[in-house]
Amino acid sequence: MPADHISSFESVATPEEAVERLIQLHDSAIEAQRHALEHFFATGTAPTPLERSRFRYPELRLDYRASSVPPIKQRAYAKFQGAGTYATTITQPAFYRTYLLEQLQYLVRDYGATIAVGVSDQEIPYPYVFERGDELGRGAHSASELAQHFPTPLLAKVGDEIADGTWLFHENEARPLALFDAARVDYSLRRLVHYTGSDWRCLQPWILLTNYHRYVDQFIRWAVKELADENGPYTRLVLPGGVSIERGLDATTVEDLIGSSPWHRFQMPAYHLMRRDGQGVTLVNIGVGPSNAKNITDHLAVLRPHCWLMVGHCGGLRQSQSIGDYVLAHGYLRRDHILDSAVPPEIPIPALAEIQVALQDAAVQVTGERGEELKRRLRTGTVVTYDDRNWELRWSQERRQINLSRAIAVDMESGTIAAQGYRLRVPYGTLLCVSDKPLHGEIKLPGAANAFYERAVSEHLMIGLAALDILRGQRTSLHSRKLRSFDEPPFR
Repeated sequence: MPADHISSFESVATPEEAVERLIQLHDSAIEAQRHALEHFFATGTAPTPLERSRFRYPELRLDYRASSVPPIKQRAYAKFQGAGTYATTITQPAFYRTYLLEQLQYLVRDYGATIAVGVSDQEIPYPYVFERGDELGRGAHSASELAQHFPTPLLAKVGDEIADGTWLFHENEARPLALFDAARVDYSLRRLVHYTGSDWRCLQPWILLTNYHRYVDQFIRWAVKELADENGPYTRLVLPGGVSIERGLDATTVEDLIGSSPWHRFQMPAYHLMRRDGQGVTLVNIGVGPSNAKNITDHLAVLRPHCWLMVGHCGGLRQSQSIGDYVLAHGYLRRDHILDSAVPPEIPIPALAEIQVALQDAAVQVTGERGEELKRRLRTGTVVTYDDRNWELRWSQERRQINLSRAIAVDMESGTIAAQGYRLRVPYGTLLCVSDKPLHGEIKLPGAANAFYERAVSEHLMIGLAALDILRGQRTSLHSRKLRSFDEPPFR
């Protein structure tokens, strides 16, 4: 490393000063590498070692020296497990300003932690310095040629060892401050753009996940109606491909904009209804299957959302259920296999009380039903999640396992989404709607299915949205201690 590489760390007095310094360092590193890339495209001249030493993420360090027993705090996050130095690299600090300030303010106020900010040894991969990415397609320079002179995304440097608890502690090294470092975050931010068709900055902290496009149609209709309310909290709806519907547009213009969205180009298109306070809602149509469910939640997790809820369809397993009834999952029989090494199936995935109560209260609010009347339509129980859509063809092998689990519904995403929430410390919940009863002769046929969809989708989506409204007022308690381990990074 060059001797004049900026490696010293500066102490800062306040969280606000720390975040401003992180923004300055990140902006400077991005601009330095962008300028070097532009120069290379124009002249073929590679950056010098000194210039390359500036292409590095900023690093945030906290030092906690306990003079007594650490204070006992009821919140689940912004807590030190013991004395020591904690550190992480940071990307996009301007975007994460509110999140960073919340964590730092608690840790400084409650623990007397001191903060230092400097330049890390972790290089910023060159594809991450441009906003769109197509800037790298100019000229005759190949990726392999650029890799000779600029930092590249290295898979060996991107992983979930901290989240999965497999990181190794070494004496005289800082402990992890956050679940994800800068390289892991940047990797996921770009994958979100690829899969959802959205600028990652548009994703909101309250997330609904669905597996049917009909929910998208209903969400758009609801969002447009919300935007028409001049006194409402919502300001803009962003569709896949960056199509933006602003408040105050006439109906014809709105319809034209909706029709112009190239949502079909993206594997898991996302729709974002933004609020003035930054607490808007994102709906992602994740498609079918546990692989998609794991994929999108791996990447959504780096945004540190307040929760994600699954609102999709399921097969009802009990005779007493009817098409259109709801299933509020309180447990999961995970037969999806996709997370077996990270979260083995024998690890229980707990139901989160705040979300369970919010979903039930939202059902009362939207349906107008309560007590025994509601119980006839909303049943709490275990959901089986499979990786095989045609599990019915293996019924003779699956029958005993389903029977022992006392499961009341079957789907292909909910158990994965819940396990990912547990693994990545994002509050989660599941409210499914029964679309067929495969064990009782009511299989999903086109005519019956279409009639069900028209009747049920609107109410189901509104229950999910109402639950998010309830949870907005419970942010501190929502981030449950059930999701935190005994050896946990301080940051949420």
